[in-house]
Amino acid sequence: METPRNEPPDAQHDGPRAFGEVLAHWRQRRGMSKKALAEAMDYDPSYISHIESGRHPAGEDFARRAEAKLSTGGQVWQSWHEAAATASSAAAPSSAPGGLVVEDDHAELRYAGGIYTATMRRSLCNAGPDPVMRYLARISVDRYPGEPARSNVHYRAHPLTWAELDLRADCDGEPMNVEPKHDRDCFKEVWLCFSNDRGKFPLYPGERATITYAYTVPDSKWGPWFQRAIRLPTRHLGVTLTFPADLEPKVWGTETSTTAEAVPLHNPITRTQRGDETLFSWGTADPPMGARYRLEWRFGARSGQMDASPSLRTSSDRMKAAGIVQAGDAILAAVAEPFDLPEQAEAAGEVIDALFAALARVREQHVFGKGMGLAAPQIGIGRAAAIVIPPDPDAEAVVLLNPRITDASTETDEQYEGCLSFFDVRGMVPRPLTLEVEHIDLDGQRKITTFPYGVARLVAHEIDHLNGQLYTSRMRAGLTPIPVEEYRGIGKPWIPPTSTSPP
Repeated sequence: METPRNEPPDAQHDGPRAFGEVLAHWRQRRGMSKKALAEAMDYDPSYISHIESGRHPAGEDFARRAEAKLSTGGQVWQSWHEAAATASSAAAPSSAPGGLVVEDDHAELRYAGGIYTATMRRSLCNAGPDPVMRYLARISVDRYPGEPARSNVHYRAHPLTWAELDLRADCDGEPMNVEPKHDRDCFKEVWLCFSNDRGKFPLYPGERATITYAYTVPDSKWGPWFQRAIRLPTRHLGVTLTFPADLEPKVWGTETSTTAEAVPLHNPITRTQRGDETLFSWGTADPPMGARYRLEWRFGARSGQMDASPSLRTSSDRMKAAGIVQAGDAILAAVAEPFDLPEQAEAAGEVIDALFAALARVREQHVFGKGMGLAAPQIGIGRAAAIVIPPDPDAEAVVLLNPRITDASTETDEQYEGCLSFFDVRGMVPRPLTLEVEHIDLDGQRKITTFPYGVARLVAHEIDHLNGQLYTSRMRAGLTPIPVEEYRGIGKPWIPPTSTSPP
């Protein structure tokens, strides 16, 4: 008999059958068939049947994938740990946070007097079979998002130090020892230990506790972004940003994962005024495993001063300020390095995130009626990744990894193009009307996509960037770009070709 959808089964310690019942309940609740769930998890449908019937115990990888696809707020993950507790082979090292579920995660970032102060509060439940002795925390900063080369130089000269971080942590008011794990110029990993000089206080199975940790970073080492990544089953996530009101802050955000493109936050950011401070709050329930939520901001008061500066009067200057590498930089003439996928999926995902973040900054500066695109070398990353935003507002963004043109139509048209790396001019460029492109997914699967008309032009432009080529090399002999002031097509779609014969 099927489990009723309105009540989840009671996941007690009765082994694989209990886990199977919980899995079946959430699969039905999400409106998925066994076949659909199997395809989403890359498993055989018969295996799902074996798991749900309790005939076969689920492995940890299966449980993680099921939690990620069904987004149960940790219930599938917790049920698996409870079932695995009955088997001796499921025991996990006591030092690892194996069965932790985050019941509430709230982060607050406050800016005042040139200093950012981050305070993290996480309500934890140990759903695993063993005591937990430590919790891994990560601190990452980037003063110049979208300009990795510039950031690397900056942090080599001015590394983030433990002394300025002044990291402090406690568990329900009890101080926690801090043990560094990784120490890099702009990235730190630390173990927050359930112990201090007075003794140990492990988080035992079934127990709950709230850990709080805080650190400070000067604004010379912190960029205008704050990201939260879901690495443990989490039931609620919240973020509050607090800025001085006289800076006229503006905040926006995106969400993505290692397997999905960035989109605007599904839940709105709320803005409130408290004295001379402006607060921005955002939250979501049951965020899926692997999700990344990124809040970004700019200060209007400072932006106004910057915009008034002669150095930011041109379109190219504004693109440069948004983190776009400008013509003349050697990286724009180099062939981008391809990714080895799926082995380098995490690195590729980070580059994709950086591209979407840069596109969001660029869109603050200009209206793109013809669509837009951006290649990794244009943000200082010499890897074979690019994003294309079609002109149709309802169309999905195109993510290109290791793209290669396999076929192109002999029919072409000639249209004006612009490039974010020299945005003060526009050039008339002939392009094929359709392109066939081979590219690769993060999971290593190759695909071939046919792009028509305006999207084909955008895709060709970005693939040129990955091959170290600018559109000026495609222009017909005798033609040169014209100043943007003379161009009359800004904010308008490309005119459909009236002739399909080669120029």
